[in-house]
Amino acid sequence: MENLSNIGVVKDILARHGFSFSKGLGQNFLINPTVCPKMAEQGNAQPGWGIIEIGAGFGVLTAQLAQRADKVVCIEIDQRLLPILAETLEEFNNIKIINQDVLKVDLNSLIAQEFPHMPVAICANLPYYITSPIIMKILEDRLPITSLTVMVQKEAAQRICAQPGTREVGAVSIAVQYYAQPQILFPVSRGSFMPSPDVDSAVIRLDIRPQPLVQVAKEEDFFRVVKGAFSQRRKTLSNTLSSSFGLSKAQTARWLEEAGVSASLRAEQLSMEQFAQIANAYTALYDTKE
Repeated sequence: MENLSNIGVVKDILARHGFSFSKGLGQNFLINPTVCPKMAEQGNAQPGWGIIEIGAGFGVLTAQLAQRADKVVCIEIDQRLLPILAETLEEFNNIKIINQDVLKVDLNSLIAQEFPHMPVAICANLPYYITSPIIMKILEDRLPITSLTVMVQKEAAQRICAQPGTREVGAVSIAVQYYAQPQILFPVSRGSFMPSPDVDSAVIRLDIRPQPLVQVAKEEDFFRVVKGAFSQRRKTLSNTLSSSFGLSKAQTARWLEEAGVSASLRAEQLSMEQFAQIANAYTALYDTKE
């Protein structure tokens, strides 16, 4: 296998294939030789396991995953990379490349077809511009996976892994906490990529919970509450929820009283349990839909 962390080697391969980086696809390929082995090892790439990779780039992480796991299925949207990957990964017989948009792939069906009777994890260097949609699709689809290990922008990592009740927490933090236990594994400097982005990155791992962290009567109401509460994060719950749900101040006051949560609190001050209490009270009081 060629040294895919050597800039000269990479430039030669890309030049021979006439490849140019696409800003629209958020292409920043890893060249730091220490990052991908750590990602693979901490991302559950191991004997007996199947790994899904989202975005192969020119295969530097893919190769590390394939060296450790029994099978790797990579979903790569850029058709121009297929001949490059055929070259850089030619020594491996346990890699399958699927040329599709991950947001349009039925991942549950893919896992059932490609990884029968195998534990599965996802490991990927995600494009910055589409980090949250991909993570939320994976979590909301309730895939039979153990973990999701991804490289994301440093600020996104901090936001995704923020704990309820802290100033950094946001709607995405609560949504992630509902489905998984997140942690930041290690930082990655901007110089680890080609071309180099304008920001630093971090690798995070989301360990999927067997059951959601809190029990809610209706998930749709729970996530609506979370989104509404953070829609104007400097305002109190009384104001944000009244506005988001189209309720009067009196109705909102009754709702929060029923939930046992102070109307003067802000979203960042709430625990997961309090978000669940608010959602369940709304379901009981005002959600008459079947």
